[in-house]
Amino acid sequence: MSLNDTPRANRLHIGIFGSTNSGKSSLVNALTGQDTALVSDIAGTTTDPVYKSMEIHGIGPCVFIDTAGFDDTGALGELRILRTKEALKKTDIALMVFSKAPDVREISWLKEIRDNNIPVIPVLNKWDDEKVRESEKAIEEVCSMAPVRVSARTGEGIPKLRQAMIRALPADYEAESITGKLAKAGDVVLLVMPQDIQAPKGRLILPQVQTLRELLDKKCSVLSCTTDQLDRALSSLKEAPDLIITDSQVFKTVYEKKPAKSRLTSFSVLFAGYKGDIHYFVQSVRAIDRLTPQSKVLIAEACTHAPLAEDIGREKIPAMLRKKIGSQLTVDVVSGPDFPKDLSGYDLIIHCGACMFNRKYVLSRMEEARAGHVPMTNYGVTIAYLSGILDKIDLEA
Repeated sequence: MSLNDTPRANRLHIGIFGSTNSGKSSLVNALTGQDTALVSDIAGTTTDPVYKSMEIHGIGPCVFIDTAGFDDTGALGELRILRTKEALKKTDIALMVFSKAPDVREISWLKEIRDNNIPVIPVLNKWDDEKVRESEKAIEEVCSMAPVRVSARTGEGIPKLRQAMIRALPADYEAESITGKLAKAGDVVLLVMPQDIQAPKGRLILPQVQTLRELLDKKCSVLSCTTDQLDRALSSLKEAPDLIITDSQVFKTVYEKKPAKSRLTSFSVLFAGYKGDIHYFVQSVRAIDRLTPQSKVLIAEACTHAPLAEDIGREKIPAMLRKKIGSQLTVDVVSGPDFPKDLSGYDLIIHCGACMFNRKYVLSRMEEARAGHVPMTNYGVTIAYLSGILDKIDLEA
């Protein structure tokens, strides 16, 4: 689903809370890179909550809610505070903005936010002001965590705040759908299942199970086969399938046999969008063309298992890369929660489909890669690119 098609109700809501003139509106503008909110030195400039739909790198579609100050006064002030409380009900993540030591109102609001089980990120704004820095310890004591230091005016600390927001994402925060607009009710979908010796005997692996379940819920007609039975499966259908979802390892084989009418994608590509940022993965995969035999590549697997022959991450992708780049190419492999804190030595990160991770965790890794200026892509996108068919498959779910 594209940014413009994403309903506000389906976006992550990020509420900006704090006293008047703490710099909430300036912070919204710094985060979005636009003059989204009206900024003024006059207290009470923000009246009703301002909702701004945006797409933030590493988070995706979201809504920023710029609220009135906690200490707004007068009859209108009371009404504005009521509107702020209403906005709180829609908030998935709260940014509590300070520019001085917390007062009684701020402490009370902090408790209310936490009572609503909303993740809170304390933000110390105007960090470039020496007097403001003196309040850091008091904020840390009240919030029981160190505030993120930022200057909305200069942009200092904004990347760190984005990373903190990713880490605070609700654990169940996922993309709306695995297959999105690629499949609709009544479609015939052919699944070319992997013949992977890593899969437990007699069972499907998680991406196939989740995709199949979603297609059935969408009222699609689903036919499954293995690669060696692809010709027979296609001939058994009266018409070409509307969509073929394949194991990435046989992307090129399936592409060469698919009917012209049928759209094509892979389980890994679908999960690249479901768990992460497909646009970033596609952009990053082109870094392969800049690799040299002296380059270093990191392969990151979500699950831990004893590696066997023909392992896609440990054997097949490294072999494909070395065939293109040279046998001297260094490829390191990590699995499970292991992920280097220092990524500076790598020229590219290739992640698995991450079916074992929630989206929050994958997005956090992507943000770490961005912060280290290391491009990051995923298995399916990499195989499609190395097979020369990336521009011929469906990437947008």
